[in-house]
Amino acid sequence: MTKIQKLPESVIIFGCGYVGAALATSLVEAGVRVGALTRNAEKAVQLKRQGLSEVVVENLHESAWHQKISGSYDAVVNCVSSAGGGLGGYRQSYIEGQRRIIEWTRRKTIQSYIYTGSTSMYPQDGGLTVDETADTSTASPTGQLLLDSEQVLADASESLNAWYILRLAGIYGPGRHYLMDLLKSGETIIPGVGDYFLNLIHRDDIVSAICALLAQTSSLKSGIYNLADNAPSTKEELVQWLAERLNKPLPKFDPNQVSPRLKRRGGRMPSRKISNHKFCNTFDWRPAYPDFRTGYEELLTV
Repeated sequence: MTKIQKLPESVIIFGCGYVGAALATSLVEAGVRVGALTRNAEKAVQLKRQGLSEVVVENLHESAWHQKISGSYDAVVNCVSSAGGGLGGYRQSYIEGQRRIIEWTRRKTIQSYIYTGSTSMYPQDGGLTVDETADTSTASPTGQLLLDSEQVLADASESLNAWYILRLAGIYGPGRHYLMDLLKSGETIIPGVGDYFLNLIHRDDIVSAICALLAQTSSLKSGIYNLADNAPSTKEELVQWLAERLNKPLPKFDPNQVSPRLKRRGGRMPSRKISNHKFCNTFDWRPAYPDFRTGYEELLTV
């Protein structure tokens, strides 16, 4: 893993869910003054207990919070998740939320702006290796909204010192291991099929990567980067490995037990391998969990 250089003195995090809360903890432990905005009052209480300097409870897509943040911050991290409600929820969280943050930054001096998006906008199939130059013109409706959100940030890049978009692969880690939980419960049927490539990234590696970006002192590396581990594998391969490690019977996949949307895709997500080479090479960064085995091996002992 990359040795992190000096972090900024202060960071504000928009969206403190699974990744944002872990990032906040890591930054506070490193001596960074951290602020946050969340729409969840219970989460706000937890964040204050973690040592954050201020926590504002508001809806990101509205502008009322602009006047409620009292501190000044060197860097912004936007790792908001969907507010739910289908495409409308995506538009509200990812596009309108992004716009409200950009509006707020125009009255501030921000050293860097980091946005965690998703690799789900890539439409490629057939086991292709996908990098940041891949065509996204046929992205799904939700994928197109994610691309639109990225464009909002890119359009504002001239007013920012440095900006980074991290397109995240499927996130797993402590407390987030659905397939492992299924097998532990004795489940013998898994919905869908298992012959497509999964692209994963451990939560702690996301935190590490964000910290690597926060430590950057030059804007020359601004841009879009995929963040995934080094070894995409099929869902079937992961399930088989977990079953062996848990000493459980190997479940069967049932392509009939899937949502109508996935049925139209043949019961599976697009099968492609997300390349992390650009990020790793640009920032001399390596994941602590380079494949699912190293990540899940640790989770199995918890």
